[in-house]
Amino acid sequence: MADNMDSAEENAGNAGEEAKEARETKRGGRRGGGERGERAERGEGRGRGRGRKDREPREPRDNFSETLIDVYRCSATVKGGRRLSFGALVATGDGKGRVGIGYGKAKEVPSAIQKALKKGKRDMIRFPLIDGDTIPHQITGRFGASVVELIPAKPGTGVIAGPAVKAILEAGGIKNVLTKSKGSTNTRNIVKATMAGLESLRSKQQVESLRGVSL
Repeated sequence: MADNMDSAEENAGNAGEEAKEARETKRGGRRGGGERGERAERGEGRGRGRGRKDREPREPRDNFSETLIDVYRCSATVKGGRRLSFGALVATGDGKGRVGIGYGKAKEVPSAIQKALKKGKRDMIRFPLIDGDTIPHQITGRFGASVVELIPAKPGTGVIAGPAVKAILEAGGIKNVLTKSKGSTNTRNIVKATMAGLESLRSKQQVESLRGVSL
């Protein structure tokens, strides 16, 4: 009788150990089993075990200059009162013949500026430079009732222009130029007229290729 009880207890103990091993194996299988399970236990996963100190610092994607040209406040009268919103006009460029303008609108000024910068970087144009500081020839840009005339100048002249036009030219890398604004003084129209003039500029090589001659 005693022998039967001892064998029963031994069998029960063996069954318990087998059940425990099965549970451990099952947990290891959920973690990936084998080597993957051991790596997960040691914290060597897909990057979870890596500290922030091990990560290399990210370099800036660009070196664009950002200039705020103007901020507009809009007010809409609704049933509960007045609802304010702000608009921002921004010029951005790399100082090497690329420039863009953007207009963003939001309930707060910082958000409007961020929207304008994003649009300006997306809609950038490229124009030629001579000696890296002036335009190759005289050009006139028009938009609506605004007319902006751009005239190349000698070194040391500087950017002779109004605030809106000057912000765009400096963002594009122009350092010596004369300008003349005619017609409407609306800031947005003047800015777009300036961009139209820069977009119409042609270098000597471009003119030679278009005409098929040597100048």
